[in-house]
Amino acid sequence: MFCIWAKIVIMKLAKTHLDLGLFSNRRDEQLAFWQQTVGLAYDHMGKLGGGVQQHRHHMNGSILKMNHARAPLPALAPSGIVGVQIAREGLAAPRALADPDGNKVTLVPKGYEDVEGIAILLRVNDPAAHDRFWTHAMQYERVGDGRYRCGDSLIVIAEQGKVASSEEWRGPGYRYTTVQVWDCLSEYEGILARGGRSGGAPRLLGDTVRFAFVVDPDSNHIEISQRASLTGGRL
Repeated sequence: MFCIWAKIVIMKLAKTHLDLGLFSNRRDEQLAFWQQTVGLAYDHMGKLGGGVQQHRHHMNGSILKMNHARAPLPALAPSGIVGVQIAREGLAAPRALADPDGNKVTLVPKGYEDVEGIAILLRVNDPAAHDRFWTHAMQYERVGDGRYRCGDSLIVIAEQGKVASSEEWRGPGYRYTTVQVWDCLSEYEGILARGGRSGGAPRLLGDTVRFAFVVDPDSNHIEISQRASLTGGRL
């Protein structure tokens, strides 16, 4: 399945699920929460550098990236990402949870409000600016008022309120989403050409991944990732 990010050029996804990244100084408590309370299967740990380890968990095809920082994280204001909904078979009603740092997580019955995989919830300063960004720069599909789909994942404008913009993506709590693509460079350049703003130029991490960042109108970071394990080694 593909997301159409332009009228002529179709962005080829390497994976039809968005990923979600958070940062924390509380490794053991976070791992216990995501694995035991939420019930996510652990995948593996990778090193991001700077004393940060990424603990990856399976989440309906998406990946929950729990990035543990050894040093204290900077005292940044919260990002605009205010929660995640995770579809779960067999639930009769939503179940609200919070991780050890207070990040909101809701387990929902599969299909609840059209959530088949995950929904990433945003607080935004300007809903109209976000609508233009998600439908034009990112070219996600609008599937309802303030609801945007890529693959089987949703971006949802859950509330309007003050969001303090930050150019830094390593801070406490939910900080970024990831879309996995076949060609990081062309997709990054296409988003910028459609009015998106860079949050970090393309770079290589060994022979594992080529990635870049763009930012939404409130400076929430979106990683454009070309991962060798998904593209048959192609970087």
